[in-house]
Amino acid sequence: MPITIRLSFTATSLILAAALAGCGDSQNRAAGPPPPTAVTVARPVQRNIVDQDEYVGRFVAVDMVQIRSRLSGYLSEIHFQDGQMVKQGDLLFTIDRRPFQIVLDQARANLELARANLAFTESDLARGQELLRNKTITEQTFEQRTQAKRVAEASVAAQEATVHSAELDLNEFTELRAPVAGRIGDRQVSVGNLVTGGTNGNTTLLATIVSTDPIRFEFTFDEAAFLRYQRLAKNGTALASQDSGKHLGSTPVKIKLIDEPDFGHEGRMDFVDNVIDRTTGTIRGRAEFANPDGLFTPGMFANVRLPASLPYDALLVPDVAIGSEQARKFVLVVDAENVARPKYVTLGDLAGGGLRVVKDGLAPDDRVVTNGIARVRPGQKVTPQEEGAPPPGPGKPQASAD
Repeated sequence: MPITIRLSFTATSLILAAALAGCGDSQNRAAGPPPPTAVTVARPVQRNIVDQDEYVGRFVAVDMVQIRSRLSGYLSEIHFQDGQMVKQGDLLFTIDRRPFQIVLDQARANLELARANLAFTESDLARGQELLRNKTITEQTFEQRTQAKRVAEASVAAQEATVHSAELDLNEFTELRAPVAGRIGDRQVSVGNLVTGGTNGNTTLLATIVSTDPIRFEFTFDEAAFLRYQRLAKNGTALASQDSGKHLGSTPVKIKLIDEPDFGHEGRMDFVDNVIDRTTGTIRGRAEFANPDGLFTPGMFANVRLPASLPYDALLVPDVAIGSEQARKFVLVVDAENVARPKYVTLGDLAGGGLRVVKDGLAPDDRVVTNGIARVRPGQKVTPQEEGAPPPGPGKPQASAD
């Protein structure tokens, strides 16, 4: 190829390459930097807050009674349905009354015999007084008649006690009644079985009654929490009875069942134990709740929430505005130049409505990013939109936050 043609081709290639490069530069200049990310911002909410502690515990009955017979005998009747509600004094079981009726009849007969013997000794003693005055009998014989009268009186008293005991067995103890109101469990013995009674440990369990209204809730908390509650009590926010009942029932608490989203049941503390368990380092607390509809059942688990601080003014932000950086928590705050800056914060409890308490690291006038935090990096320019404000329309400039 001639040198002239080769130079011409090279020059043409260079011109074409320069033209293409210039076209690319003009397109890049036309595109420019990406627009700032639009985010929603809001000021922290200021509210008076009381910190809350939360524990897991279970319900226990105020009264739980095992129904056992004082007498041994055959079970003749059952007067309740398993699991029903019973009132105090309701008839539950009947022991066969016939053997105890016989015992009562025998005791009454023995009482009549003792009374007849007493009447004889009294008349015999009266005759002895006349004979003694006439020197017909000796003083020793008169003393023997006096002693016989005393023995007869004692025998009458013993037989009267025996009759009273037999009447109790027949009229009171053969009929087992509910000592407390509540829900009774299932029967443990069927009609016709021999029931072992008495006061020893081998008596027959017939049924169990647990009271339902009111009901107690027991839980444990650690020593550090106990000390904090003690100090709060000195400031007039007592947890429970630690001073001769002075603050008994003064602290309201709330519980939440396992299938409920909120703490919607309110009760009051009525007891804190007097010793800390050496094994676990915890102490037992107890609250009482009304239970008119029987929703709470002894043995049921629930979460309890109780006040853990004095009231104080706090800042709250939406919980969705909280970001995590390893162990630290932060929020993104838009500064005067509309640049997102991280602020590391100390968090408190959830306060309802999706708001989280911020104890430290945030100012009341900070503009916190509440929507769009996932699309923004610290140091990035943003377009803030106040929460609740309408977005700017076409042709309307975005309001400045300066």
